[in-house]
This record gives sequence, C-alpha cells and structure tokens, in this order.
Amino acid sequence: MEHIARLFFGVSGNVIALFLFLSPVYGLPFVSPNNILVTTINGTGSLIEAIYVVIFLIFAERRIRLRMLGLLGVVTSIFAAVVLISLLALHGNGRKIFCGLAATVFSICMYASPLSIMRLVIKTKSVEFMPFLLSLSVFLCGTSWFIYGLLGRDPFIIIPNGCGSFLGLAQLILYAIYRNNKGAAAPAGKGEAAAEVEDAKKVAATVELADATTNKVASQV
Repeated sequence: MEHIARLFFGVSGNVIALFLFLSPVYGLPFVSPNNILVTTINGTGSLIEAIYVVIFLIFAERRIRLRMLGLLGVVTSIFAAVVLISLLALHGNGRKIFCGLAATVFSICMYASPLSIMRLVIKTKSVEFMPFLLSLSVFLCGTSWFIYGLLGRDPFIIIPNGCGSFLGLAQLILYAIYRNNKGAAAPAGKGEAAAEVEDAKKVAATVELADATTNKVASQV
C-alpha cells in the first residue's frame, strides 16, 4: 500500500500544482503592491505547469487519468472560489492576507512534495531518485526568494520560501551523505524494501519531473 500511496501523491502533485496560480494572483498590484516580480515569474511557471498537466493527462493510464480529472475539478473549484472571494468580498489588506495565506499554504505543500523521495533515499541509502541539480535549484531558489521576502518584510514570501530553503538544504545534506551510492541499495528479493525500490524505478521519471516543475515554481512564490 505504501508504494501505491507514493504513486498517488506523486502524480496528484501535478494537478495540485495548479494551485500555484494563486501566487501570481497574490503578486498583482491590486492585491499586493510592489510584488510584480512574483506575478511575472509565477505566471510563467504556472503556464508551464498547466501544459505539463495536460500532457500528463493525455498519456496517463485511464484509471489514473480519471482520478486526476476528478482532482483537477476540485482544484479548479477551490481556485475559482478563492479568486472570486478575494475580488468580490474583500478589499485592501484583507484581500492581501486572504490571497497570501492561500498561496503560502499551497506553496508549502508543493515544497513538501519531495519528502517521499527523501524518505526513499534514507531507506535505500541511494540518491538514484534525487538528482543533485534539482536539489541545488530548490535550495538556491528558496534562499533567493526568502531573502527577497525579508527585504520586503513580506511573511507570505518569507515563510514558504524559508521552508523551501530548509528542505533544499536537507536534500543537499542527504546527497552529500549518500552521493557515492547512486544505485538502489536494497537487493532484489528482499521483500518490502526491494519492492519499494522497484516501484520507485517505475515512477521515478514522473515524480522527478513533477518535483522539478513544482519546486521551481513554488520556490518563486
């Protein structure tokens, strides 16, 4: 059941990543003044993520596609509700806080998406499924935007990117510890550990690509 759960959360992360559209909304002048850079970079990243989700749905297995379409419907509904409430019911600082909280929560969720891979690295003592450049980019982007948030005294940028910087650093530490072992450490035929490694091989490409697109966008909130 564990490997099934990991697969589900890995692919569902692709659809949930559409919540990152809340980030460019937060950066709009009538929501959060002086944060136009947040809108431009996250708007571009969200568009790329949307294209990726469409491609994923086209080529995914029918069972996974139907599940993700259902999840996409939920995500779209929540996103539309957040936008409508912020535009029609809130004004000024209230609108900024509401959009900022929503963007922060889902950005942290996106940053947390590699946790299953980090757990796999610890369990197998292998960095096969955690590319160094991806971990480095998460750390550098998270740190850069964390400093940006500090300079602007914006907690809605500081908090998620602080989490991203910390998780990126944790990935780099794991990579340093297990860098000399890039093959699966669990030998075949060793029960649950071997099954988990084998399953990870099957879904690694999906999870890694999802994490790459997700973390690069999330780190720019």
